[in-house]
Order: sequence, then C-alpha cells, then structure tokens
Amino acid sequence: MKSESSQQLFNAGIVKEALKESFIKLNPTKMIKNPVMFTVWVGTLVMMAVCVWIAAGEANQGGLLYNIIVTAILFITLVFANFAEAIAEARGKAQANSLRKTREETPAKLIQPVGEMYVNEIKRVPSSQLRKGDVFLCEVGDIIPTDGEIIEGLATIDESAITGESAPVIREAGGDKSSVTGGTKVLSDKIKVKVTTEPGESFLDKMIALVEGASRQKTPNEIALTILLAGFTLVFIIVTVTLKPFGDYAQTPITIAAFISLFVCLIPTTIGGLLSAIGIAGMDRALRANVITKSGKAVETAGDVDVLLLDKTGTITIGNRKATQFHPAPGVEESAFVKAVVLSSLADDTPEGKSILELAGDSYRNISVNDPVYIKFTAETRSSGIDFEGQRIRKGASDAIRNLCAIKGNEFPKEVDETVRKISSNGGTPLVVSKNESVLGVVELQDIIKPGIQERFERLRKMGIKTVMVTGDNPLTAKFIAEKAGVDDYIAEAKPEDKMNYIRKEQQGGRLVAMMGDGTNDAPALAQADVGVAMNSGTQAAKEAGNMVDLDNDPTKLIEVVEIGKQLLMTRGTLTTFSIANDVAKYFAIVPALFISSIPALQHLNIMKLHSPESAILSAVIFNAIIIPLLIPLALRGVAYKPIGASALLRRNLLIYGLGGVLIPFIGIKLIDLFVSLYF
Repeated sequence: MKSESSQQLFNAGIVKEALKESFIKLNPTKMIKNPVMFTVWVGTLVMMAVCVWIAAGEANQGGLLYNIIVTAILFITLVFANFAEAIAEARGKAQANSLRKTREETPAKLIQPVGEMYVNEIKRVPSSQLRKGDVFLCEVGDIIPTDGEIIEGLATIDESAITGESAPVIREAGGDKSSVTGGTKVLSDKIKVKVTTEPGESFLDKMIALVEGASRQKTPNEIALTILLAGFTLVFIIVTVTLKPFGDYAQTPITIAAFISLFVCLIPTTIGGLLSAIGIAGMDRALRANVITKSGKAVETAGDVDVLLLDKTGTITIGNRKATQFHPAPGVEESAFVKAVVLSSLADDTPEGKSILELAGDSYRNISVNDPVYIKFTAETRSSGIDFEGQRIRKGASDAIRNLCAIKGNEFPKEVDETVRKISSNGGTPLVVSKNESVLGVVELQDIIKPGIQERFERLRKMGIKTVMVTGDNPLTAKFIAEKAGVDDYIAEAKPEDKMNYIRKEQQGGRLVAMMGDGTNDAPALAQADVGVAMNSGTQAAKEAGNMVDLDNDPTKLIEVVEIGKQLLMTRGTLTTFSIANDVAKYFAIVPALFISSIPALQHLNIMKLHSPESAILSAVIFNAIIIPLLIPLALRGVAYKPIGASALLRRNLLIYGLGGVLIPFIGIKLIDLFVSLYF
C-alpha cells in the first residue's frame, strides 16, 4: 500500500488516464452534478454557436479569431476542472489495481463439517466458492483465501500486502487478535479459520471500491458548499443579465463573448472545479496513513471532533503491563501465594497473564491439577481463575475480589487494602488473588506511559479537543495515569456500557465523539461514536461497527485521523476563500473594459492599466483557466495544518488565502495582458 509510486503526486500513467477521463467527464449527465461548472459548459456551447454565427457572416459580435480564442479558453477551463477530479480518482484506481493483484483467485483448504464437528477431511476449492460460516485450514506458506476469524490455533501472519509493513504479526484464536484478512500469508504454524464474509464483500473488495471512489458520496459539508456555490452562480447570472439594459442605456454594445467571460470569471469556478478533488484527496490521505474509511463523511467528521476516547493500554501506555512483584497477605507463605497466582493464570492468554508466569519462574511451570475448570475473564466479573478439587482460586480487581469475600462473610485484610492503595497511587495495577473467597495477596502490574504522548495530547488540546482515557483500572490508578499522560478526563473500571453512556452524554451536549476499539465488546460504542476506528486485527464485529479501519493496528492513529480530517476541512475552506477573493481582481479587469469607451470615468477603475477591452477580457479568462491546474497539487496534498485555535486559523487563512486571493490575480492578469496586448 505504501509503495513509492503511490506516494508520488503525479506520474505519467496517472496523468494519461486522468487526461482521458477529463474529456469523458464533459458528458452533460456528468457535468450537471457540478452546478458551477455546468454553467461554464453551457456558456462554452453558446460561444461555439456564436463562432458558427460569426463565420456565417450573420452576427456582429467581434472578430472571429477573438471569439474562437474565448471559446477555446472556456473549453480548457472545463477540461482543467475535470482533470482535477480525474487525477484524484486516477490515483485511487492505481491503488485499486495493486490491491486487485492481492485479491487473485486463491486455493482454499476447506474443512468438511460432520454435524457440528469439523473433521480433518480437506477439500481444495477456489476462494470464490467459500461462503460465510465455512471453515478452512491454513498452514505455513499458505495465502489466506478470504476474511475470517481464527477458531483454533496460533500463527505468524505477513500482512505486508495489505498494510505495507514488513514486520509479521501474531494472530490467535480467542481474544481481540483473532481476525485475519484475505490476501495475507501464513509464515508459521497452522490455523483453522471461520469465514466471516460472503464473496464480493471481503475487506479487500470494500477497499478496492473505496479507493476507486465508486462508493464515495458527497459529505454534508460538501453538499452545503455546493448549494452555496450554486447560489453564488445564480446571483452572478442575474448580475450579468442586468448589465444588458445598462449597456443599452449607455449606448455601449456588449458582445456575447464579453457577457459570458464576465459571468465565468465572476462565478467561483476555482473551488467549483476543485471541490470533488479535495474530498477524494481527503480519503486518499487517510488511505496513505493506512486507514480505510467507509465514507468521505467519516474523514470530514473527524475534523470536527470535540471529544476523543482512547484506551489506556496500547495507546497511552506501552500496552503490555508486566507483573513486577508479588505481595502475599499477612500469614500467607510466598510459595503458596505464587502457586495460587500461577494456577489462576494458566488459562490467562493475555500479555499480563503471561508476564505473571514469567515472574513466577520455571519452578512453577509444571503445576498440574485434576479436572480443572478455567474461569475466563469478563468485563462483568472483572476476574478470572480456576476451580479444581473443591477449591476456587480467583484473580481480579480489588473491588471484585472484595465483593466475592463479602458474600462468604470473609474480611478483606487491611494490609492488603493498604498495598492495593499504594500500588494504585504509584500508577500500577493491583490484582488481588483469593482462594475459597479468602484473600491470599496482591500481584503488582506496572504500566509504562509512551514517550511523547503528553506532547500529542497538548496538540489536541490546542485544537480544542477533549481527551478521555478509558481503562478497566481502579480510579486511583486511572487518575495517576491520566495526570501523568496529560489527558483531560478518564473513565475508570470501564464496562462496555460505560463507554456507550459517556459517548451519548457528550453527544447530547452537541459534541462529536471519536473512539478506537478492537474487541466485540467495543462494537456498540464504535457504532454509537461519530467516528469509530476499528483495528484491522480486531474482531469482525468491531470492523463492521466502525466507519474506519486502521490497517496498522496503531491505537494512536486516531490522533492522526483527526488531523487529516481537520486538514480536509481547512483545505476546502482556504481554497473557497481564495476562489471568492479572486473575483475582486477579475471585476476590476472586465467591468471597466466593457464601459470605458462610453463612460471615461471608469478609467479610474482600470487600476491594472490593461491594454484594451479585448486583452482585458482574454487575460481574465486565461487566468481563470490556468489557476485551476496550478492549485491541483494544493488540493491533493492539502493545506499545511498546524494545531492552533480556530480563531487563529481563521485569521491566518484570511491573511494568506484571502489577501493572496485578491493580490495574485492582479499580478497574474497584468502579466498575461502584457503578452496578449502584443496581438490584441
């Protein structure tokens, strides 16, 4: 995905394809979707008719060559406007072609079901024959034929075909890292995978449709701006038409070419021609950051986000909390406590559970019990453990174990309570272990805050975005981490419904909320959030619930997505400002040229001292045409974004693009006039 060619703004193949598409887009059924450029298209047809009329000797509308040149420039304006959109689409199609190579027909080892059991009878079928619910086997060297979730086994996966990153990743059954994507390659071990999509609905299929722009819809802001530009166009139609009676009153004949040139120069053709390209480029920039967006609206909404929900683990902290110390309760031997901790962690496949076994050491590795029943961790119980031979060992949050003990009437030792508080106040996570509802001690886990995360949160604060840390930790630990990391708020001991309730509360206050998640329990909150970013490694439920998917599985990517969204909004705003400001210079170029012979006083408005009415009109329409391709790189790359306040951004953009939009046309039109005056 992140190939060198994809990073280039233009290359010969893309430009050739875009030029071809620019002429295809002249079809009126396509042009009418852009009201501003459609009026230019109509004006061009009128000028063609005028040229034929003059050539037949039936009209006194100025010289034939002059009218032909005006017609040609209007036609070029249309082609340039179409080229802006076409170049953005062509870049997406080039990426789609590279993705199609990944989606080639792949043989699959379909496992035949017998009743509700899956036996080892393998049938080789093309990937196109796989259906949702089928189970297939993948071994070392196999290409995963389609999207699915691992139901058995663990494997190292090469996802470079999708993410562009060469480092392999581990995917395993259970947990939130069970999802695999079609087109990736198994590097070690073997896995059984259950198909989660129907043919044509795989992640790669959706990616191809998105990058091609086939499923791109105009965003609400884009629609609103289109309506505004259509309104401007209507106003200038009225302005241009009313000049006719003024011209008759002043006994000044005005040619059709002059009317159409004035109209085309006054309407916002620059932003009209670039508007679609800006929207497509916004999705493209997200894609280059390895984020697949399900709609342009998602990227745009990210730019307006007010509240950001971020998981503590993996986002604010390094991610893998490590067990650093065992704290037995008074009267409990350390060996007995460590043995209980190990037993409670045998079925704990989380990084924390594995680190507990590492801390315990090799002497406790071979513990075995008869007929064990493993208790998985859930967000409701916030504990896990093991039952065997009439014994119940539990490991979990201090309040969860406290409640278990209280049910049996057992006291929670004050010394253990003090240890819990001390660990929490130092930013650690205490896990309390009990046996038959009696407390045995505390396991201390420690988080490491990611370097540089405080600076990133400060940048978000300057943007006016509130950051909220979501964690299952107790309030003391959550408060410590939140203060150290520099987040604005936190949700401690968070359950799935807590995230949902927080999002709804913020939305009821009129704020837009973004969050990132990877598990099935995150799906409701991802669906509720205005911007939901799901991890590619996460469950299928999470990916379907969110409106973006992060291919890199980087929890901090949400911050980058917000910046991309803000850059999209800022690019659209600045180019709109520049386009409208352009009209001032064009007004001073054309209006005095129309009436200067009959109303000499208008000579004072000819501040550019243009050579003649013909050269003034030609200079204005030429500038109006060439400014569009000159701004295409800016539309595709986006305006440089800096995390400063909204009012500061407004002042900066008005100064650069507002004032620049007024001054640049004066300079450009004058330079063109110096050249045109040699011939007219």
